[in-house]
Amino acid sequence: MIEIKHLKTLTTLRETGSLTATANALYLTQSALSHQFRELESRLGSPLFLRKTRPVRFTPEGLILLGLADDILPKLHLAEHQLTHLKAESTGRLHMAIDCHSCFQWLMPALKSFQQHWPEVTLDFSSGFAFDPIPALSAGELDLVITSDVQTRHDVYYHPLFDFEMRVIVSPNSPFATQTQIYPEDFLDSTLISYPVAKNRLDVVKHFLQPAHCEPKNWKHADNTLMLIQMVSANLGIAVLPNWAITEFAQQKLVVSLPLGEGLWRRLFAAIRYNEQSRHYLQAFFSTAQSHCQEHLSDIKSI
Repeated sequence: MIEIKHLKTLTTLRETGSLTATANALYLTQSALSHQFRELESRLGSPLFLRKTRPVRFTPEGLILLGLADDILPKLHLAEHQLTHLKAESTGRLHMAIDCHSCFQWLMPALKSFQQHWPEVTLDFSSGFAFDPIPALSAGELDLVITSDVQTRHDVYYHPLFDFEMRVIVSPNSPFATQTQIYPEDFLDSTLISYPVAKNRLDVVKHFLQPAHCEPKNWKHADNTLMLIQMVSANLGIAVLPNWAITEFAQQKLVVSLPLGEGLWRRLFAAIRYNEQSRHYLQAFFSTAQSHCQEHLSDIKSI
């Protein structure tokens, strides 16, 4: 019986103080406005305001409807704003860089699941090996970076995903295969096989070798995880990888997995721009990635 348009018309009449100004404000003819009021007053059985008064004076019935309008219209405007915001948040761009090559193992299945629920978010990614991705994130060239390397910046937020252990893999024929753990000094006469990344960006270098002032005797590079595993299995060197990336190969006895000293644990983060934390699709990505990893990756610790 009482419609939203009636409440909006009454509040406009209160603001303008005259029927002529109300009609202009609502882009109605005066006859259409008068018809709207006559129809509503006929339904209610009483007038809503006194004609030919300046400013307009409302009847008790009109004041009741104005009170209703003051209660309902702000809530309606808020709901409309929230709905528009949600619709806008369902679309966007997620251009990411991966600072850890072995992350592809879990990232691609997680992205597939994410796309099923957020099909209007455009996905793309770059390798983070040829450049430092965090400055690119700050500059807006990237939207998210998967990394374990936290660089303190006021404009970057690091969302924790899970904890993992960095472990050494060696050939079953390596002398190290009989040890219970690997020490920094063991690298001095060894060839370390790694992804083609700057040395100072490798966790094993920053958090294990540099503090002990140790440097591998030789370096070799492998472009992907499978090639790296095959090189280690052939006893061409040793490598350090996250625990989830080597479980299958260790079970197949292609390599032997050993802890770095008493164990080197790291935390993986999804880095985004600080002012974009509230974006719904980013929060959904965090949730999807964490739940997928907890379900499918072994030996990680949830946060």
